[in-house]
Amino acid sequence: MPTGAVKRVADNRKARHDYYIEDTVEAGIELFGTEVKSIRAGACNLRDSFCAVKNGEVFAHNIHISPYEQGNRFNRDPLRPKRLLLHKREINKLRMAAERDGYTLLPLNLYLKGSLVKVTVALAKGKKTYDKRDSEKQRDAQREMERAKR
Repeated sequence: MPTGAVKRVADNRKARHDYYIEDTVEAGIELFGTEVKSIRAGACNLRDSFCAVKNGEVFAHNIHISPYEQGNRFNRDPLRPKRLLLHKREINKLRMAAERDGYTLLPLNLYLKGSLVKVTVALAKGKKTYDKRDSEKQRDAQREMERAKR
């Protein structure tokens, strides 16, 4: 296993607002050279992205990796589906869990771990509108308590 610092590149902050996060799994991601260089430059976005299991493989959709400046003809489509690298038992576990009603697979964040690009995949259940308002109220109350302590 490679050693090195973990550098977070992109977060899917809206996912924590719209979903309850039940479980997370670290996965590798299959990329091409210019995509890795673009990620190292921080030119990626996880907004509106999701994962799907197809033919025993997990694919991440709508992860936008901007074309690399010096990539010329080697650049790929920024929104192409990217295959996630997981063990077969992890894929089966995620597939079974995502088939339940109301559950989905979401990429939470993209980061560099040593020389490798990793993505955190979450099993999430959608929140209702009133649940989102309750979460906001709790967060505001927590902030007020922190301000009062100071």
